Amino acid sequence: MLNSAYPLLLLTTLFWGGNAVAGKLAVGHVSPFALTFLRWIVALALLLPFAWKPLRRDWPDVKRHLPLLASLGVIGFTCFNAAMYSALTLTSAVNVSIEQGAIPLVIIVVNFLVFRVKATWLQLVGFLLSLIGIGLTASHGDITRLAALDINLGDLLMLIAVLVYGFYTVGLRFKPEIHWLSMITVLAASALASSVPLLAWEHSTGDLILPDLRGWAIVIYVAVMPSVLSQVFYIRSNELIGPNRAGLFVNLVPIFGTLLSILILGEDFHLYHAAALLLVFCGISLAEYSGRRAEAASPRVRAPVDGS
Repeated sequence: MLNSAYPLLLLTTLFWGGNAVAGKLAVGHVSPFALTFLRWIVALALLLPFAWKPLRRDWPDVKRHLPLLASLGVIGFTCFNAAMYSALTLTSAVNVSIEQGAIPLVIIVVNFLVFRVKATWLQLVGFLLSLIGIGLTASHGDITRLAALDINLGDLLMLIAVLVYGFYTVGLRFKPEIHWLSMITVLAASALASSVPLLAWEHSTGDLILPDLRGWAIVIYVAVMPSVLSQVFYIRSNELIGPNRAGLFVNLVPIFGTLLSILILGEDFHLYHAAALLLVFCGISLAEYSGRRAEAASPRVRAPVDGS
């Protein structure tokens, strides 16, 4: 199986899509910041036996780049997941799954603002289509509500999470050339350390919910599937078919998330969800198609590294 990219990529995006469903199932069984904290404890316990050797070898580079790596772990692993799990206590997993589809477009915008990487007109059209789709989702089908800033707090939190993850992904271009196991382990350790203050705050407000049996099952899922196995599968897939082709499969995350939300959670799927999903998918596809054409025409341009 590890020699075939397509099953690996399907499992990767299925597990990532399932993260939103797991966060919704966690409501009332484990609180958002407790889930974030425990996720990285379990993930680190799984990673360290395999990562210890490459981490020792890479330690001089890790130490030299520790502020950057710690920041990436805080932003991409702690802030994103804490915001997403908090959003899921206030809005549907379908909404969160569709809104996640805006991440590739945020990356395009951040790359332009920070590095002046110019967008093509097709990318701009794709960005506009996706923006309309996300607006439809956040406004629950009534886009005029956006003018009055009448947005569900959960959807607002998820949009903040999307922005955070976009910055994290762009920041990965500065990562040192170290073994991927070293990289994930250091980011996970940073996420664990930075989630402690959030856990303490959750306890102080009386909102802390320690996991029951169902809560522990969710903790194990998010630690094993989206945190560890998806990373291993995605990296192996990149080795087999290259990052450009593998990257296209990330578009399946909001689709899998939406389907799982309907099948497992029994959430309602409205016409505006279908329209939003179509707009987001078309927008991302247009943007990525145009980006790959530009990259092929100008091989010196380095595409931003994606991470989930």
